[in-house]
Amino acid sequence: MNSPFNAHLRFWSVVVLLLATAGFLRSRSGAENLPPRQELASFPLQIGDWNGREILISDDIRKILGDGDFMQRSYFRSSGEPGVDLFIGYFPTQRTGSTIHSPKNCLPGSGWVPVESRHVPLRWPDGKTGLVNRYVIQKGLNRQLVLYWYQSHGRVVASEYWAKFYMMSDAIRMNRTDGALVRFVTPLAPGESADAGQDRILGFTQQVLPLLRTFIPS
Repeated sequence: MNSPFNAHLRFWSVVVLLLATAGFLRSRSGAENLPPRQELASFPLQIGDWNGREILISDDIRKILGDGDFMQRSYFRSSGEPGVDLFIGYFPTQRTGSTIHSPKNCLPGSGWVPVESRHVPLRWPDGKTGLVNRYVIQKGLNRQLVLYWYQSHGRVVASEYWAKFYMMSDAIRMNRTDGALVRFVTPLAPGESADAGQDRILGFTQQVLPLLRTFIPS
């Protein structure tokens, strides 16, 4: 069982890490080393047998997100099963105050409540496997399954704290603080299990993964 002291220690450790990161990034100046990439506006609307449509990101949400390149789409198949929403947010620099926001911090404000969370393995085109976040969220009688991760410089992590640690490390080694959030969401039909929703997302995800390297540079 976690003691109040351990919880307090973890909290202040995170605060110190975030303050140190912010101070370090402000102390460095000059252009970052950014490899070429395609804008997310050119992300395919048709991926295999999935057809997509744009979801408007409101001005209020864009203000919260800050400076970056953002895309939100809904993808469907002709089978009539529930679709999958895909959001990608790419931040070319996180030195100017625009940083990746954790989806779990936004859920309560939009009325969704997490009812289950864990990590699940995701296999990449090169055969490597990494852990990503899986959340079941609920609003009233409606449920959704969410899979998301942080991606930068060929690295995928589930933890937002490790993502910030690697960002600071890469700023020193590579003069880069760019990074991205990749998120998939699918509604769960009444009586449908979270595992069935996960299978649906992963079926779509396996077709998306080979495309990401064009839009999120390694």
